[in-house]
Amino acid sequence: MEAVKEKITEQALSIFALGGVHEIGKNMYVVQYADDIVVIDCGSKFPDESLLGIDLIIPDISYLLENQDKVRGLIVTHGHEDHIGGIPYILQRLNIPIYGSQLTLGLIKGKLKENHLLKQSKLIEIHSDSDIELGSIRLGFFRTNHSIPDCLGVVFYTPEGTVVHTGDFKFDLTPVNHQYPDIHKMASIGEQGVLALLSESTNAERPGFTPSERLVGEHIEEAFKKARNRIFISTFASNVHRLQQVIDAALKTERKLLLLGRSMINVVPIALELGHLTMPEGMLVEAKEANALPRDKLAVLCTGSQGEPMAALSRLASSTYRQFEILAEDTVIFAASPIPGNERNVASIVDNLFLLGANVIYGSGAATGMHVSGHGSQEELKLMLTLMKPKYFIPVHGEYRMLYQHRLLAESVGVERDNIFLLRNGDVVDIQNEKAIQSRKIAAGNTLVDGWGIGDVGNVVLRDRRHLAEDGILIIVVTMSKSDGAILSGPDIISRGFVYVRESEGLLEEVNRLVVLSIKELQDNGELVKWNILKHKIKESIGKFLYAQTKRRPMILPIIIEV
Repeated sequence: MEAVKEKITEQALSIFALGGVHEIGKNMYVVQYADDIVVIDCGSKFPDESLLGIDLIIPDISYLLENQDKVRGLIVTHGHEDHIGGIPYILQRLNIPIYGSQLTLGLIKGKLKENHLLKQSKLIEIHSDSDIELGSIRLGFFRTNHSIPDCLGVVFYTPEGTVVHTGDFKFDLTPVNHQYPDIHKMASIGEQGVLALLSESTNAERPGFTPSERLVGEHIEEAFKKARNRIFISTFASNVHRLQQVIDAALKTERKLLLLGRSMINVVPIALELGHLTMPEGMLVEAKEANALPRDKLAVLCTGSQGEPMAALSRLASSTYRQFEILAEDTVIFAASPIPGNERNVASIVDNLFLLGANVIYGSGAATGMHVSGHGSQEELKLMLTLMKPKYFIPVHGEYRMLYQHRLLAESVGVERDNIFLLRNGDVVDIQNEKAIQSRKIAAGNTLVDGWGIGDVGNVVLRDRRHLAEDGILIIVVTMSKSDGAILSGPDIISRGFVYVRESEGLLEEVNRLVVLSIKELQDNGELVKWNILKHKIKESIGKFLYAQTKRRPMILPIIIEV
């Protein structure tokens, strides 16, 4: 291994991921040649139940901070949260130029404005025909389809060879917005020679082709025509194509449109301003006006298709939305399939909606026709590989099983097995003289965002939070004389999340007795002056007693006050 490392010189081309490998979310990839670093995407993902109190997870940029004088810019492929969500947090520590398409920059501007970073940020608009130079790396772009407009693939022309990053893509030959995939340009890039291809793997397990978004529009329009009363339709706010088809269906059925949910209210005006959504003036209404409309003349476009507890649809389903409510015989449409892990939350909302008497259209998109994926399936992934004809292939953006399946697809179209690299975040592929090796790692992982804190919550804090969540806390306060160690007050016991004090008086009286006994034992041994020993003794004796009595291990916090 060391012998291999010595062969890598400063002029090598290096490719690695700081996020997005073995995971869906917080995408961040890096292409480096000599002293020039270009970053692709800077996303975020939401925490699971084990990360108590954490708001967001973003990539660890330790390597970029250590080499910030070499970082030439951030290229953003499209405007989804898992590609732009980390930008406001990263820019606070690493202020670099951001390159993105019109809609992508529009969504980023909204985030930066919210975080008071817009004035100090440098945003540069690009498109599929842009040609820019960042140090020794020249960049070109090509248009792709996805579930949001203005998506770009990125081509890195380096002295070592050409590297292509596809971004998220599908091949939709009848796109709603007429932004057709740049297939001829992709083929031309492949004909010129691609040294390495980084291609997304989200749907690598799905056979066939992903259907066109236009099919969803037909099903939405049909559901609108059948609905008798109000229509509530929930989807991802960033799926601008889907939003346009909802607008079109509402127009054809002569319904006004109400927006509910923060992200929906944020995204729609930006998309309208930039021309990615078209809607007649006066079609949008506020909640007060909407309540006065006949029930068959209103459609409500809302967030919450993934069962998020505080999203608009969740609050509507539980009748806790102040300005609006779902009534019997209203139609509710889930125009998105549940992301794995969200099924239980979605099912709970569906149950509540049926209890309200609503007509609910829900389930997988394939069953209802209300959703198609924005990611290419196996045949499209093979088509991308065939167009690009890379010497080396690095599947990205997916769990390990997806990356593995993508490797098999690459082999099936002629990529040599030894030229395919399944990486973990932080693994580096170095290419020199067209010879690629993977022999080293850099720092990579998760940075946790909690409120205003970025990266200040670590394993110790999370461990304590889990401890508190599982068994609660018992605080023991004792006031003692500084001169002779006599107990002046207490012990006073405060229980939070452990036992209810009024129903556990006997248990807490025994805790009091054990605390006094622990202090007396240390007094007899002449060790009372050592407060750390006293606290340890109290925690140990009380901990054993409580576990024997309750089979619980609350966090025990002794507080000794000297007077």
